[in-house]
Amino acid sequence: MTKKIGLILGSTRPSRISPSIAAWLQKTMAQPDLTIDLIDLAEINLPLLDEVEIPSTGIYHEAHTQKWHQLIQGYDGFVLLFPQYNWGYPAPLKNALDYLYKEWAHKPVSMVSYGHHGGFQAAQGVNLIIRGLKMRPLTNNLQISLNGADLDDQGHFIDTDQALAPYAFNAQQLGAEFSHVLAD
Repeated sequence: MTKKIGLILGSTRPSRISPSIAAWLQKTMAQPDLTIDLIDLAEINLPLLDEVEIPSTGIYHEAHTQKWHQLIQGYDGFVLLFPQYNWGYPAPLKNALDYLYKEWAHKPVSMVSYGHHGGFQAAQGVNLIIRGLKMRPLTNNLQISLNGADLDDQGHFIDTDQALAPYAFNAQQLGAEFSHVLAD
């Protein structure tokens, strides 16, 4: 039976490179028993958390929250893809995670951070959040260090496959880990 993984793009900046990384991950993580869908927070466009009830109640009044709930509850696991901004994670990712609670609980999750130093500090912060949401952190998490020589004048990859080649084995292992964890 095919399992669904939601690959959440945690950056909404117009100049972001996360769509390139996400497409590469989607291809590189591929497994016969997994469907990996891209979930772009720039397209979801959630306002700052505006629900009256706390998310753990599962009572959602706003149409955008109900739509987000429907989308997220349909996934078996998640990859959170995010850059490091000033040693932290992007606010839209935190906001999107905070909107829900039960929908995240007990689902496997991996973090793929990126930045000029791999996004280590951002990953530490997100790790606390996913634990608070009772998600199941996987052992395979990527920290992609951006190399200026791989980027053009606009900060986009010249050749995404070449730039991310050092991370291919770990991305393949991540796909295999999802397959194993969700095989039950």
